[in-house]
Amino acid sequence: MITGPTATGKTALAVRLARQFEGEIISVDSRQVFRGLDLGTGKDLDEYGIGTAAVPHHLIDVVAPTVDYHLLAFCRDAAAALETIAGRGRLPFFCGGTPLYLNALLRGYTLPGAGPDAAARRELKDRSAAELLELLRVRNPASWAALSERENPVRIIRALEKCDRDTAQVEPIAARIDPLVIGVFYPRGEVHRRIEARLDRRLADGMIDEVARLHEAGVSWERLEFFGLEYRYIGRYLRGELSRAAMRDQLLFQIRKFAKRQDIWFRKMEREGLVIHWLTEAKQSEAAELIRRHLAGEPLPEPELRIKDIHYGPVTSVAGAAKREDQS
Repeated sequence: MITGPTATGKTALAVRLARQFEGEIISVDSRQVFRGLDLGTGKDLDEYGIGTAAVPHHLIDVVAPTVDYHLLAFCRDAAAALETIAGRGRLPFFCGGTPLYLNALLRGYTLPGAGPDAAARRELKDRSAAELLELLRVRNPASWAALSERENPVRIIRALEKCDRDTAQVEPIAARIDPLVIGVFYPRGEVHRRIEARLDRRLADGMIDEVARLHEAGVSWERLEFFGLEYRYIGRYLRGELSRAAMRDQLLFQIRKFAKRQDIWFRKMEREGLVIHWLTEAKQSEAAELIRRHLAGEPLPEPELRIKDIHYGPVTSVAGAAKREDQS
């Protein structure tokens, strides 16, 4: 499994490794399943190659943007893709940075119909509004559609607690395979610089036109809001609610916040016992050696880097926060 924060080059690394080890890629991304969401979701389809030379990939462009697709469906489709790849005698590479989906693959997926207990409530409070909305949509689409305060985690958690549906369970894929998890690591300041460069490149490449085309094709503004930050803020720009400069700056700020939330998820997963081999700057040679040893059944070295042990220091004032944000 190749994972890490946004804008760290996960796809490029996974493609190179898949070529080296005769593998196929299963996307672990909550948005790349939708057709037409290309620049905004970072599909980077050119990375995979063209025609018969392309690295086979799965769970990209599998449903229309007007179709509901949720975590439960992803888990089932990922398991089916895994069986297909294994049946061809090839090596599966899961690649993506949606921690909720990655965690579900590794630990399984359960949605209880009864109200959550205290421990479950504490877990919900650790999740972002977008992740909570995804859970609500799976449990009760009617409650999800009726919810007005979509960026208020407290309201979403209350709606989740009122849900009443049968328990849905998916066994962890990790129970059927012996996963090796490789993370791509850059210092936070470098991640921020990469996010900014990538955002400006995608805006120049036509990301605004992509959002406009989706709306013209019948995707509502409300639906585009659901598809995440790029579609939310560009949609607001296209509706005249933001200037282009304000859209770009607010979007940059929010993507950086999203990367921080990913970081929090990875720290949580490490604290819960998941071993992630973090590699600096997506070094293919180091990743390939880990994969070779893993496939040969050889013992793996202890990770030299654990992000749960990295501390960026306290912020004691608004000015300090702004200064630290600029530095990191």
